[in-house]
Amino acid sequence: MSESPKKYIYYSIVASVVTMVLKTWAWNITDSVGLLSDALETLVNLSAGLFALASLSLALKPADESHTYGHGKAEYFSSGAEGMLILIAAIGIVYASVERFVSPEVPSNLGFGLIIALLSSVVNFVTARIMLKGAKIHDSIILEADAKHLLTDVWTSLGLVAGLGVMLFTPPAWAILDPLIALVMAGNIVFTGFSLIKKSYSGLMDNTLPQEELLMIDQSIRRCGGQDAIYHGLRTRKAGSNRFVDFHLLLPGELSIASSHTLCSEIESCIKEDLSNCQVTIHVEPKEDASSYDCEETGGLCGSKIRLNSQFGDGGK
Repeated sequence: MSESPKKYIYYSIVASVVTMVLKTWAWNITDSVGLLSDALETLVNLSAGLFALASLSLALKPADESHTYGHGKAEYFSSGAEGMLILIAAIGIVYASVERFVSPEVPSNLGFGLIIALLSSVVNFVTARIMLKGAKIHDSIILEADAKHLLTDVWTSLGLVAGLGVMLFTPPAWAILDPLIALVMAGNIVFTGFSLIKKSYSGLMDNTLPQEELLMIDQSIRRCGGQDAIYHGLRTRKAGSNRFVDFHLLLPGELSIASSHTLCSEIESCIKEDLSNCQVTIHVEPKEDASSYDCEETGGLCGSKIRLNSQFGDGGK
């Protein structure tokens, strides 16, 4: 792959700097706590982008003697850190909102401030769409997390603009709407933060691949090994964009080592055609041997126990 996924992080950092300047300007001329919350979230975007750049640089390093499976899990640290930063920003927004509840104020120059906020949302939206495309190309949780964070910023900003826009046509008594909107934004930001932390936690805990990918693995095994292929002990996990798959394949005991190796290589190629960045390990066992059936179903889909028991019963006679 010629292009580096890091270029998309650079897009995010540049967009964060631009939108931070715009939103800080909007808050400065309006003194709106809602626009302040928007500016604080952009500061988090910038911090997360810088952290993501460092994590992605580490994740892209090749495997070495100390990290034989590579450094892909560094991506999950970035996603979790970004979630924590989002939660910290939400706390700041809540604090500012409570203060404004105590002393309500009508924002000044609100119309111009909202135009600036809309302009910053356009910048974030375009950047997020580009990053989502990059996340799909590189299968990167860092790019996906950063892009979704930017999109969250877009939707909260639009909600903020819509809510504060009402204040342009309402009496001063509606000044309390400003902190109310800020609190709603804080709630949405908290939800996004916890979602990122949950995804990071799942990756670090070596969760199995999604069900649709497990089905693809099963189809690949049967496409190359035959519809009656017997396998069990399928284990899968993902580290960054790298997938790891291993399972036990049961073959006739009289099959030569060379023939078994050829079949395993074909199955590995089939799986890699369907799933990118996939490392496959296959342990071959003789299907006539009772000890070959000692592996539990672990980590997801594998040959059904009914099929295995049936095959063993036939082989044991």
